[in-house]
Amino acid sequence: MRFIVSLIFFLSITALHATQPVLRIGSMSGDRYVGSYLHVFQDSSNNLTFEDILQSDSLFKQSTSDVPNLGVNNFNNWVKFQFVNEIPHDHLILNISNPSIDRVKLYKVVNGQIDSVEFDINGDLKERAVEHQFYTFDLFVPHKDTVTCYIKVNSVKQLLLPVSICAEKPIVSQILTYDLSSGFFIGIMLMVLLYNLFIFLGVRDNHYLAFVHYIFWVAVVQVAILGFFPRLIGSPILSNVKFVAFAGAMSGIASILFIKSFLNTKSLHRRVNWSLNTILLGDLIAIVLLIAGFPGLSYEIINFVAGLGSIVVLIIGFIALKNGNKSAKLFLIAWGIFLGSVIVYVLKDYGILSYNKFTFHSVQIGVSIEALLLSFALADKINIYRKEKEESQAKAMQILMENEHLIRMQNIELERNVQERTKDLTTANDSLTAALQHLKDTQSQLVEAEKMASLGQLTAGVAHEINNPINFVTANVAPLRRDIDMIWEAIAEFEKLALNTELTTEEKMKWIADYKGDMDIDYVKTEVEFLLKGMHEGASRTAEIVKSLRVFSRVDEDTLKFADINEGVDSTMVILNSLVKDKIDVHKQYGDIPLIECYAGKLNQVFLNILSNAIYAIDKKFGESIGGHLVIETGIFETDSSIFIKITDNGIGIPEHVKDKIFEPFFTTKDVGEGTGLGMSIAYKTVEKHNGRILVESEVGVGTTFNIIIPMRHTE
Repeated sequence: MRFIVSLIFFLSITALHATQPVLRIGSMSGDRYVGSYLHVFQDSSNNLTFEDILQSDSLFKQSTSDVPNLGVNNFNNWVKFQFVNEIPHDHLILNISNPSIDRVKLYKVVNGQIDSVEFDINGDLKERAVEHQFYTFDLFVPHKDTVTCYIKVNSVKQLLLPVSICAEKPIVSQILTYDLSSGFFIGIMLMVLLYNLFIFLGVRDNHYLAFVHYIFWVAVVQVAILGFFPRLIGSPILSNVKFVAFAGAMSGIASILFIKSFLNTKSLHRRVNWSLNTILLGDLIAIVLLIAGFPGLSYEIINFVAGLGSIVVLIIGFIALKNGNKSAKLFLIAWGIFLGSVIVYVLKDYGILSYNKFTFHSVQIGVSIEALLLSFALADKINIYRKEKEESQAKAMQILMENEHLIRMQNIELERNVQERTKDLTTANDSLTAALQHLKDTQSQLVEAEKMASLGQLTAGVAHEINNPINFVTANVAPLRRDIDMIWEAIAEFEKLALNTELTTEEKMKWIADYKGDMDIDYVKTEVEFLLKGMHEGASRTAEIVKSLRVFSRVDEDTLKFADINEGVDSTMVILNSLVKDKIDVHKQYGDIPLIECYAGKLNQVFLNILSNAIYAIDKKFGESIGGHLVIETGIFETDSSIFIKITDNGIGIPEHVKDKIFEPFFTTKDVGEGTGLGMSIAYKTVEKHNGRILVESEVGVGTTFNIIIPMRHTE
């Protein structure tokens, strides 16, 4: 059986030698591609094995070009060729100068023996014959021997096969030339990127930032297409196919953002922005498909969007130029060169142009020229902005000078009129000054009179408030002295007992127990604690009243200081406690408010006047009956820069026709002898001096609310 298989294999190889042109490897340059010696077969079923391929010579067709173009497909692409080694040494290298191929597998048939080597785009470059992104295979073929090779190629991108076979030195020279030209391109792009980045950091112009973003992604795409990322990174995070697709989509997005910024498309027709946003959407869809696991479809969408977008951008450039955008001219030249380079590259892919160094690197050449021209265009745009700004500043300066001249003439006229009026006003001012001084003196006397009236009204109540806790303390002194005397007597008896040596410990203990029972020591202890507690409460109450009087009086009332409003209201209520008694239910709702800058003593008098009026209104309604309610609220006002003190009573209320008069001097609704009519006027002036205000709400028979609003910081 083995004999039959070997015979069939030998006959197939013999037939192959008879029909296929044989490539002779001699002293040739590594730049020569051997595509015309290749035979190609595309397995659309992707099911044929290598053994099937060996028996399917009739399916292969000879290539007619030096660099076969197999198009974009998902097939297993098979290539076969024969060569004779006519070089004196046996080490040859097969080089496929296309770093974007996804997977390559080489089958070498020598004297009936089959060897195979497979590389893919994400594999370790060290495993290749030359550590490079090109697919390089070692071929050890003795001198004058004939070898048949099969190559299985897979790629979802445009598939070109620039194949060359020669000794190691020409291959290395070819690769070095490729790296130098690619490095020159990378250097130009890096120089343009850094130059514009430094300018952006200096001028902070967003046009430069958009351009740097665009150049970065364009450079990344080309570097990925050239296959340098596996060498730079080692093991890529993404597959090269996915990375090229992602970078291509990002370069499309970056280009649209740059064009929007550079050509100021907002000033053009709204359809312009709509078309650019559509292109952006296409690139975003491609990225989503890439993430979802459809790299081939994503790659095709990116190419379609790029082709369509290039035409749209060209049209938009002409529209911007027609609308007077001077920078659009240089932009169109740069974009036209870029499109031309892309067209050359595409024509090369489809075999219309020959495959050579220029057509292979046409996009890099075009991108480099475009980047340089756009840098010049961007600089020119900044110069145009600067010139327009200078012209605008010159016009503004001219207008300012004209306005200055007009103002100067008006000032001369005004100064003459002012001098005339000043003479008249000086005379009138002297009279007014004298009258004002007289009014101030009168006002001071009235204010002092109101203070004395208030003081006289409160004296009896405060004296009563202090007298109650003092009497309580005084009443507790006599029983406390009696209890203390009993304690001193007990201590003396205990001393005698302790010095008595005739009694035993049990007898002493019994004596102590009997003595404590006779004295009722537990009752004495309870009574002492009760008396001390009562005296402490009386003293504390007295101290509280004295403190409230001190807080209320504020000897520094004419000085601005930071004060606690809650404390001021509390001290006022302590002073008014004799008026409140138990017949009025006082409810305090103090908010967490900060110290405010104010005249503390004057504000305390405001609280006193309003609270005493509220108590008066409640007394008028309820008399000696219970049912009166007084609510005091404080807190932060709506603006967060002021506080409020709201005082609400359920007294007789204020009639509507009276409400507008309550802050007028000498106006009062109280009976003769009960009020001067100055309290609310002084309160209003004091709040006004604090840049605050008083809001009044009242309903006859229901009650009244005064809302005092004071800024936290005093401003003149």
